[in-house]
Amino acid sequence: MLPRRLGQRLCFACANPAAAATPSSAPPRRRLRLLPHGGHASPIGFSATAMCAAGSLPAGPVPQDDGAVSGYRLPPKEIQEIVDVPPNPSYHLSPRRDRIMFLKRRAMPPLSELAKPDKVLAGIRIDPGSNMRSRMSFYTGVSIHLLMDDGSLGPEKVVHGYTDGSKINFVTWSPDGQNVAFTVRYEDEAGSDSNLVLWVANAESGEARPLFKQTDIRLNAIFELFVWVDHSTLLVCTIPSSRGDPPKKPLVPFGPRIRSNEQKNVIQMRATKEMLKDLHDEELFDYYATSQLVLVSLVGIVKPVASPAIYTSLNPSPDEKYLMLASVHKPYSSIVAYKRFPKKVELWTVHGRFVREVCDLPLAENIPIAANSVRRGKRLIRWRPDMPSTLYWVEAQDGGDANVEVSPRDIVYMEPAEPLNGEKPHVLLKLDLRYRRISWCYGLHALVYEYWQKTRRTRTWVISPDFNDFSPRLLFDRSSEDAYSSPGSPMMCRTPTGTLVIAKVKTGYEGTYILMKGQGATPKGSVPFLDLLNITTGAKERIWESGEDKYYESVLALMSYHPKCEIQLNELKFLISKESRREATQYYVSIWPDKKKVQITSYPHPYPQLASLQREIIRYERDDGVKLTATLYLPPGYNPSKDGPLACLIWSYPGDFKSREAAGQVRRSPNKFARINNSFPLLWLARGFAILADPTIPIIGEGDQEANDRYIEQLIASAEAAVNEIIRRGVAHPDKIAVGGHSYGAFMTANLLAHAPHLFCCGIARSGAYNRTLTPFGFQKEVRTLWEATDTYIKMSPFMLANKIKKPILLIHGEEDSKVTTAMQSSQFYNALKGHGVPCRLVILPFEGHRYAARESVMHVIWETDRWLQKYCASNSRSTQIIESSGEW
Repeated sequence: MLPRRLGQRLCFACANPAAAATPSSAPPRRRLRLLPHGGHASPIGFSATAMCAAGSLPAGPVPQDDGAVSGYRLPPKEIQEIVDVPPNPSYHLSPRRDRIMFLKRRAMPPLSELAKPDKVLAGIRIDPGSNMRSRMSFYTGVSIHLLMDDGSLGPEKVVHGYTDGSKINFVTWSPDGQNVAFTVRYEDEAGSDSNLVLWVANAESGEARPLFKQTDIRLNAIFELFVWVDHSTLLVCTIPSSRGDPPKKPLVPFGPRIRSNEQKNVIQMRATKEMLKDLHDEELFDYYATSQLVLVSLVGIVKPVASPAIYTSLNPSPDEKYLMLASVHKPYSSIVAYKRFPKKVELWTVHGRFVREVCDLPLAENIPIAANSVRRGKRLIRWRPDMPSTLYWVEAQDGGDANVEVSPRDIVYMEPAEPLNGEKPHVLLKLDLRYRRISWCYGLHALVYEYWQKTRRTRTWVISPDFNDFSPRLLFDRSSEDAYSSPGSPMMCRTPTGTLVIAKVKTGYEGTYILMKGQGATPKGSVPFLDLLNITTGAKERIWESGEDKYYESVLALMSYHPKCEIQLNELKFLISKESRREATQYYVSIWPDKKKVQITSYPHPYPQLASLQREIIRYERDDGVKLTATLYLPPGYNPSKDGPLACLIWSYPGDFKSREAAGQVRRSPNKFARINNSFPLLWLARGFAILADPTIPIIGEGDQEANDRYIEQLIASAEAAVNEIIRRGVAHPDKIAVGGHSYGAFMTANLLAHAPHLFCCGIARSGAYNRTLTPFGFQKEVRTLWEATDTYIKMSPFMLANKIKKPILLIHGEEDSKVTTAMQSSQFYNALKGHGVPCRLVILPFEGHRYAARESVMHVIWETDRWLQKYCASNSRSTQIIESSGEW
């Protein structure tokens, strides 16, 4: 860095302190020239030298050479302004599509919210004050509009009645759309704890009130808090009235912690945290998670249902007569989360009569790590949404072990809530792949999806569940990786009871017609579409697609409503989004048959200072012929022939593929709006960088070949192709290219600095895992263990090559990362790098997890990244020659 006077501000574009302090009328005393390429970027536009001379270039705080930091730091103002832009409201359509609700959100929580004490038990974090999950985001306001017949919005009805500053969660329409239930959190007068109260609002007036009249009823939101049973009744999880104070941890432990496998069970687990550690943790889990179910009417009448238990899901039947209640119970485990605890599913009537036990599954510690392995016994137990009270579920025939070869592999069963004496479950379908899901279409038809990860094969079957003489027919059989052949997914419609079924389209022709919406990946970019599909014959017709020239449009929801979900083709109505490269996303209602679009939102451009940024989808090839894609972003006003190459940041995340063809497909659109969030590299467009976002880094394993056996080779080839392309285009300086990524992208970054140091000047690695021997039972899509693929684990671990890394690397990690990428991974990697004299820096963020949430943390991460990029990329001394035009430095 250049020497400067104490307190002097420095212009990052030309390293000119005078430019940051001299009035616009005074010429700078000197300027820099970058040789041999010349030209350099301003934070917003070009040419930077001219902007500095004019005094119009914002000058951020000078990065400190030694990186000394006391407390949290803020990035330059031009980046702060982008990060602090509040997000647009989210939307929520009423079941009958006659109203739309907008939910206001805030940008980021303060660190003080993350710092509140919580309990980490059985894979979840619990806020003991409100008896709900800790660190939950929330809404700050709710408003409701009628959707008029012409597509326009009626007057806004602001939901009101609660105090300002309340935190709103669990917002849910009643089945008839006349009411909205939600919770309100507010600070307790006694201190920092918060209370959680269930409210209900009238959709027409917006007037809201607490639902429970009794003040001694407290909610339990550890798992599913409430569900609408009918239009005027809710089933709610509450804290048992007999619950006292939380159990205290004994000063003297109950005994040593013991784990035993004397039974010689094969139990392979990927690295986990936040599990139950001892008997005290079990007591705390019971204390906070146990609920008493109550039925409460809109007029406040309360009736207890069933006995207290740890209820994890509540599901009323479509005919509003039965309740399906799932709960977990002892014996617990210290190595798996609550989802694998013993699980009981029971049926009760809404009047409180116990009907039967559907299943009681044992502890599931031994699910194999192989992809597509599942739990033994009944799983995915659901109500048929198109029938009054019929259950369906799946059972594995391979013991849940994907390594076992068997046919069929899964069987889908169906039975009524109360079977007749001796009545056995009906076999709905036998599958040779692993069951994924069913979409129902009022008994006449249903679509059943199955999938196999190892081959990427996916199949869709058409069945007629209520006609025994109808044989299943294969509708689609394809590779899940083949985006170009994706048929899309069926458009769904709400029934009068609030369930979702496939919408049928009445055309006047023979057969059953449905709508399929898809992203429409093509070699030229994504073109979303709507197809009219005849389930009977498989024939389809494209009835709508997004334009290719300027805008990107996408169908979000079917707005037409019919009690039997039968919609006339010429009466279709959709909610669609529309955006372009320079126009923010807006929502429209599209009304058929003339497809008139009525705009219902007018959101401003969130960052007008970057409104004219340049965005292009670029295509290029790897040396082995694999086609690659990336999105290239350039600052507003930049001209490569005039301004020369820029410092560039490449940000990516590798992906696994089974075929070269699928790896080369284009899965993005050139017409989409550039959304900039607080973790995305586009922020550095405001600092004059070129950004190569999400260049495809395919790791391909064709046939029986394991992709990771050639991970390093393909990683380097993909990176070289990307770097060569941006240099060929003249937009990136070959000595000023940085690489970065999050999680598996951080792992990628470290490997590239170890194996391809000639490509990059520095790296930024966030929340990564660098030593694969610490994840011995698999990672990402690698299902072989360390002992089965030792060489691969070692070769893929950049930790083992710390002595080979020479380029500066910035490591950032959340202190409370609970995934396999624990903070220890970054700490150990930093120590290894430091032990070999590598220029490196480790930033551990208190209270943060795998992704960073608090404003203080996010801003500091951006400050750290900006400092690193300015010091080791934009000011890379290998290619910068300082030419003094006059004066002294």
